[in-house]
Amino acid sequence: MPWKETCPMDQRVRFIVAIAEAEENRSESFASVCARFGISRRVGYKWVARYESGGIDGLKDKTRAPHRCPHRTPDEVRDQLIELRKEFPQWGPKKLRDVLLSRRPEMHLPAPSAIGVMLKSAGLIRPPRRRVRTPPSLLPLAPGEQANDLWCVDFKGHFTLGDKTRCHPLTVSDHVTRYLLKCEALAQPREQPVRMHFERAFREFGMPLRIRSDNGAPFATTGLGGLSALSVWWIKLGIVPERIEPGQPQQNGRHERVHRTLKAEAPVQMTMPEQQHAFDRFRGIYNDVRPHEAFGGKTPASRYSPSPRLMPERLRSPEYPDTMKVRRIAANGSLCFGGKPFSFCTVLANEPVGLELVDEDTWEVFYGPILLAEVRVRGKKDVLVRRIT
Repeated sequence: MPWKETCPMDQRVRFIVAIAEAEENRSESFASVCARFGISRRVGYKWVARYESGGIDGLKDKTRAPHRCPHRTPDEVRDQLIELRKEFPQWGPKKLRDVLLSRRPEMHLPAPSAIGVMLKSAGLIRPPRRRVRTPPSLLPLAPGEQANDLWCVDFKGHFTLGDKTRCHPLTVSDHVTRYLLKCEALAQPREQPVRMHFERAFREFGMPLRIRSDNGAPFATTGLGGLSALSVWWIKLGIVPERIEPGQPQQNGRHERVHRTLKAEAPVQMTMPEQQHAFDRFRGIYNDVRPHEAFGGKTPASRYSPSPRLMPERLRSPEYPDTMKVRRIAANGSLCFGGKPFSFCTVLANEPVGLELVDEDTWEVFYGPILLAEVRVRGKKDVLVRRIT
């Protein structure tokens, strides 16, 4: 089969040997040897000249890359990007570029796509595994407009530390700015330590208008209105508790994304104090260093500001408009209708509730902004209490 300049190396060597034998024996002309190998005399002379100047190595293919590239990334920039990637192995080219640009604004940096190629050639990027993704939900969330309109809270899935104790990470973030307010390592997901950390957050950052959580303890219960002791405390502080629908974590998707980053960048430690130290370090990087693509590469700390709503020294029970009747829940959690006590809500013991007439014999019962139940009263003995779920 005819071959040209792209022929295999062994055929080039055989051609040089054939030329040498033909010249030594004077048995064959140069043109006939070239014809036998299926090449032109021009190509034949080229390979002979390269063999005479460089020996066997002269027959090897030469790179077609230019001798100089004016657009090549300087070694200094390449080294700094590689070091930054090693420091933050979970960050992509866009974030690495934004961070390096903030540190060295005078430096000319390549495009994120070029940085990705550079990191891949350095063995610092592995191709992602293909995953089947669930289509996004069309259910809209109630977005906040500014910082502290809405805080999000959740427990990231618990895990076992090196000393075999279990850690339950409590996380609180601002919905609008993505600022991570709290990242605490707790031994148990109970109301008392959660309330303590919320109290510290309120005193440090002020109070939000609303707090969104899932339906798990200690944020909610199976009682009326899903109220828990923690959510009742929020209401008495003037904060409206929100709960996502059961089994719909995407309704708190921004906060769930924080958990994904937390899992990747705060590895499991040996003890609880060491784990808390790792969480504190992660929180500092997440708020002050890690750029956010939704903010054009800016950090959450650059967008967040504390709330002007300060935590009061005393709790105040909800107040109700004049159109409502106000009743007080008994110490045992019961409420009387038609002279008969009904078991109502133990977490609201001694708290006032508002009753609003919606029909001739139907009342809606509220605790602050939360609708608890619908009560239908027909005479003194016919009373029906319907839970609002």
